[in-house]
Amino acid sequence: MNHKQYSSEKSLQDFYKRVSSKISTGFIVKERNDKLPFAILSREARRINHSFNFVLFCLTFGLWSICWLYLTFVYGKEKRILIAIDEDGKTFVDSCY
Repeated sequence: MNHKQYSSEKSLQDFYKRVSSKISTGFIVKERNDKLPFAILSREARRINHSFNFVLFCLTFGLWSICWLYLTFVYGKEKRILIAIDEDGKTFVDSCY
């Protein structure tokens, strides 16, 4: 029993450490439950300056298009993640769509 409680405390510490690290990178907690430890975090979509990227596209003769597409698809939409503890006591991070 004592070993299980220790692993449970260790799992909770890992859970809270991961949540705080995601918050420090710009995520906001949307939903949280401490009885069944899970949290849903989201990061707002960043505004992409397409006119500036078009100028860079023209100056680099189209090479900037790879970076521009990456910025648009990765940072241009909201990102949601789920952080939880599974049945084995391990913390996991999963994407929510």
